[in-house]
Amino acid sequence: MSTFRIASIAALALGLAAAPAFAADTIKIGVNEPLTGPFAASGAYVVNGARIAADEINAKGGVLGKKIELVIEDNKSNPTEAAAVAEKLITSDETPVMMGAWGSSLTLAVMPKLEEYEVPMLVETSSSGKITTSGNPFVFRISPPSALEAEAFAPMVPKLGMKKADFLVINNDWGRGAAADFGKMLKAGGVEVGLVETMDAGAQDMSAQLAKIKGTDADTLMITAAVDQLTLVFKQMAAMGVKKRVVTTGGSQNPDQIVAQAGAAAEKTLHLTTFLPWDPAKTPDPKATEYFLAEWKKRGHPFAGATESFRGYDGIRTIAAAIEKAGAAEPKAIQKAFWEVKLTGLNGPIAFAKSGPEGKESGQSKPGVYLIEIADGQIGEAKL
Repeated sequence: MSTFRIASIAALALGLAAAPAFAADTIKIGVNEPLTGPFAASGAYVVNGARIAADEINAKGGVLGKKIELVIEDNKSNPTEAAAVAEKLITSDETPVMMGAWGSSLTLAVMPKLEEYEVPMLVETSSSGKITTSGNPFVFRISPPSALEAEAFAPMVPKLGMKKADFLVINNDWGRGAAADFGKMLKAGGVEVGLVETMDAGAQDMSAQLAKIKGTDADTLMITAAVDQLTLVFKQMAAMGVKKRVVTTGGSQNPDQIVAQAGAAAEKTLHLTTFLPWDPAKTPDPKATEYFLAEWKKRGHPFAGATESFRGYDGIRTIAAAIEKAGAAEPKAIQKAFWEVKLTGLNGPIAFAKSGPEGKESGQSKPGVYLIEIADGQIGEAKL
């Protein structure tokens, strides 16, 4: 073999060996969110919130002396696509930890991949109880499951004078789970549960369901859906003369966006949310809230997105804290370190309690939950 050929092979070998070292110059975090499809607006808000956190962390020196790199993928609001995205982030992009996947059905579809490859994921939005009770030790959630949201709402029910409630929910794990958990809570408090109507995620005409609901004697309508569909529901309720107290659940309502899009049709509606950007002084960390909102505004994003974007911000900060505690960008070390994380998020303390079957527990944090009212086109805490 010629000297030149030997030298060429040696150079190639050195080049191949150098490639992983170049990739290791940053610490990758996979971001699996809906950027197209019915949930695209919400997914984009979460991603933009995540970018603010990443930039803030990197400006302070990063994590373990390296900058973090967000590897962002679109799950297209589709469970099958969400699972495929997770596999790509793990196998092709070699991300040691992920954040996702917004909707409960999307997150549930991803979870088998987490166990298959033993890679942890921070769940920033999904509320289905099954996410943390089904036995997946690679799941750590900072958003409230619907049962926890219902628990927080329980003391408010008597103050609202609720006697009977109907439900209109999106026909997926998120909506059906909310109807089950809130229904159980209401029944335990002596409130009768009436109709439970469902609607597909992409549905635009809910007149058939609303006609049934209009004819009941329920005083309250509990709705679980994304903001665009909520807007349609409110407009159709107004057109059909459906006059019932409305309470929305799931924390994906964007009350500001509802005001802008639904106008008078949203008047006097009530919304359970987990962040108070309208009153930073009342949040658990006013200084952090003010920084986040100022940065959000500086980047030209609409204020309406703050009620969802903070999830991405808190999610990436939580992941960075776990990586720092792990001392390495290695999946099993990060999984273990999540249990040691303690920080103040924009909606309360972030620390993980065990949830699910023994030996396969998921981590669940307990954020704050607030009841917001739209009155005279303005948004504020409901006066109970």
